[in-house]
Amino acid sequence: MKNLRYLKPILNFFLIGLIITTISRIILFFIFKERVIENENYWQLFTIGIRFDLIILCYVAFLPTVLISLLPDSSLNYFKKFLNVYFIFILFLFLLMELSTLDFINQYDTRPNRLFLDYLIYPKEVVGTLIKSYLPSLIITTILLVVALFFAFKQGKKLFYPIESAYKTKLFLFPIVAFFLFFGARGSLTTKRPINASNAIFCSDQMTNSLGLNSLYTVAFAAYSIKNEGDVKKYGKMDELEAYTRVKKYMDVTEFINPEIPFLHHIKPDTIQPKYNVVIFLQESLGAEYVGCLNGLPLTPELDKLSKEGLLFTNLYCTGTRSVRGIEQVTSGFLPNPSESVVKLSGAQQGFFTLAEVFGKQNYDTSFIYGGMANFDNMASFFNGNGFKNIIDETDFDTDGKKYAMKGTWGYSDEDLAVKANDYFKSLGKKPFFSLMFSTSNHEPFEFPEGRIELYEKPKNTVNNAMKYADFSIGKFFELAKKEAYFKNTIFVVIADHNTRTYGKNLVPINKFHIPALIIAPNVKKGTTYDNLASQMDIPSTVLALSGITTNSTMPGRNLIKLPKGIKGRTIMLFHETYAFRVENDVIIMNPNAKPLQFKVKSDTELIPTPLNKELAKDALAHIVASSNLYKGRKYRLE
Repeated sequence: MKNLRYLKPILNFFLIGLIITTISRIILFFIFKERVIENENYWQLFTIGIRFDLIILCYVAFLPTVLISLLPDSSLNYFKKFLNVYFIFILFLFLLMELSTLDFINQYDTRPNRLFLDYLIYPKEVVGTLIKSYLPSLIITTILLVVALFFAFKQGKKLFYPIESAYKTKLFLFPIVAFFLFFGARGSLTTKRPINASNAIFCSDQMTNSLGLNSLYTVAFAAYSIKNEGDVKKYGKMDELEAYTRVKKYMDVTEFINPEIPFLHHIKPDTIQPKYNVVIFLQESLGAEYVGCLNGLPLTPELDKLSKEGLLFTNLYCTGTRSVRGIEQVTSGFLPNPSESVVKLSGAQQGFFTLAEVFGKQNYDTSFIYGGMANFDNMASFFNGNGFKNIIDETDFDTDGKKYAMKGTWGYSDEDLAVKANDYFKSLGKKPFFSLMFSTSNHEPFEFPEGRIELYEKPKNTVNNAMKYADFSIGKFFELAKKEAYFKNTIFVVIADHNTRTYGKNLVPINKFHIPALIIAPNVKKGTTYDNLASQMDIPSTVLALSGITTNSTMPGRNLIKLPKGIKGRTIMLFHETYAFRVENDVIIMNPNAKPLQFKVKSDTELIPTPLNKELAKDALAHIVASSNLYKGRKYRLE
């Protein structure tokens, strides 16, 4: 053992790292115990956890191990401080990520991942949210990190400074040490591929599976995976033509125009009718569970009343858990790609099909109106390059000289948005227009003006109260619009981007993807409902068909109003990297580098495993492959 003394800094690093991650995992286990123990063999999260802890520890320990093993003591002295700082920095990251995990799980039902990285580039909004909603956690985390750093630098020399040892011994032992590091980082020598996050899946509860990982690993893996944006081979391989053919089966289209643009087809009104304005009022985080007319909480009296004035979709599901996914769907109807929303992908910033482009070619005014900053999540770039001629955001509210109700962390309140949008639409006179309005009030820290609503609960700034205020603002917008001439010639769509929190015991918590959608239009029968299974991606196709214009479209969504009876409903849901393809009550679940699974949807919260229908699994894969090929080949365009 004396010959191995030189490895003491490495062993100390491993020991402290394992202590941090293991204690964190144990604490998380007890916090979520009631849910975790419902899964058979739940104890595997600890054995899996040790495995993945060692994987990332081996990766980050490789450089210092090489230095300690291959440099003679005389040269190694120059690297003592570097090694000390290196080990402390990595352990600091371990601790920081684990301290961040509980709040992240409470919000997103999984460990920190790509979302964690995405939000780092918006410090203003994120810091404001942390201070207003997570101040106790922020204080505790800061104190623990400061205390940890104090003791780390005080004890660092003792723990992490290299120990003198016989150089020949180190060289002799290096191949053995390097092998163990390689073995540990790879996770296995019996599989073709190194162990990755898909190997942590041992039950049907996505959150429980994530506990078997550690948060530095999940964030590092997300950062590493960015290079594979658009690479869907991890879900399976399929010929491009077969993928397009299988997707077309689910489209209510009989004739396609151009083989170079696979889904391009013609749309024209059934009868001669006016060209209608279109306003899409996209609601931040308004899940069906908060909507009274969808059997949710009694938080939406205004939307409930409005549902009697149009067509309410009672069985509609969003495609993702982020606003950019909802924006992607209501503006472009694009097949959701597991890698990232096209709103943020570089290849979709110009020449990408959107409703704004279609209406712009019809001489419509096209606009995006938002109470926050339009550069958030790359929205302004995507809109500006794809047909939105006017972008109105927080800066326009700041400078127009008007007095508004409130400006919060995420921008101006929803009622301010309603006033601003109505004023803008009035200013257009008789010019036809297409507009996307995007709300902010449903976003944590749930800020809204005083005295607008009777609080559903106390304290004030809760999700339920914010939902009720958002509903108040929907009512205010329609109250204003009904007084204006444009109202009678406009198609209004009220739809959510996603739910406020997406979590559940299944690999994909289907109930959390259920969202409201309402169309109020001159050519839509009042007080009707569409009760068949439908997807968020069907709404823009339906709206375009209602609009009265003759145009081409490349959207694969369906015109739900004219959909023949007997055609099975279809939805696509993305939960992080898990892809769910649902046809009626059969759902295919696909994870990266894993075999597809099939379930029967007994209810939105209960999935029953069933034998795999290989054809249905191929259809699911086809939608992923088609999405990727459309994006890469720039084949999602009008011409």
